[in-house]
Amino acid sequence: MLALVAGEGDLPGLVFKALEAEGTAFQLCEMEGHPSAARGDRPVIRFRIETLGSFIAALVSKGVDRICFVGRVARPPLDPSKIDPATMPLVPRMMAALQQGDDAALRTLLSFFQEAGIESVGAHELRPDLLPAPGVLTKAQPEEQHHKDADRGAQIIAAMAQADVGQSCIVARGQALAIEAQPGTDWMMQSLMVQNTGLNSDLVASALGYGGALQRSAQLPPGGVLVKAAKPGQELRIDMPTIGPDTLRRAAQVKLDGVVIEAGRVMVLDAPHCIKIADQQGLFLWVRG
Repeated sequence: MLALVAGEGDLPGLVFKALEAEGTAFQLCEMEGHPSAARGDRPVIRFRIETLGSFIAALVSKGVDRICFVGRVARPPLDPSKIDPATMPLVPRMMAALQQGDDAALRTLLSFFQEAGIESVGAHELRPDLLPAPGVLTKAQPEEQHHKDADRGAQIIAAMAQADVGQSCIVARGQALAIEAQPGTDWMMQSLMVQNTGLNSDLVASALGYGGALQRSAQLPPGGVLVKAAKPGQELRIDMPTIGPDTLRRAAQVKLDGVVIEAGRVMVLDAPHCIKIADQQGLFLWVRG
């Protein structure tokens, strides 16, 4: 039997629908504090990180032999007072992994299930159609500078992997305008925006808090690309990068030329809608092999 640990965003709903359409039974699970909007009236098992051992035992008792994590879940704080006896033996490994960054923490999490006989599968294995084939999916096409910026972006993401930081960056004319950190891709794109105050210095205006409509900072080079890719060695079963319609809308708002994703290692939610938005806004969407 398959267990689905659902988080936030659109991905859980897409996986639910696919499994139900093909008649695959699954047990829905949620971490407390991170409900899935797509849950509907499906029965759900809730757990805390402090009761992970008991949660794993409950899944085993139900005959669960596969588990898939779908949707966003922020790293929860650990409350020592709520750790139950079944979880206590796992705590030393948990704490050691948390000191090493997100990738180490996620690999350790999966190892707990593996040791209980529960195999971890990625959302992309349940919905392989979310991985589009390589190529440019839109009417707009990347130009020579965009190819150079995509190369530069891939180099930046590989360097970011050394510090386990993020999965995307924005590059324009060879310059890194922003890199993704814990707040995520949307926050990174919004960081290019400042308030339109009529002052000569966007940075001064922003620092002083003057009002005005948001616009892209005039101090940045125009255009550019959002590059999103998995970090080298990233655990894709639980942390595969994802884009969707909101990504394309934000890219248009911050006046990028296009979005570049790594083929086979970045999921696209609702690709037809993404392509439609890109075509309407004159953006390219390039699945880079």
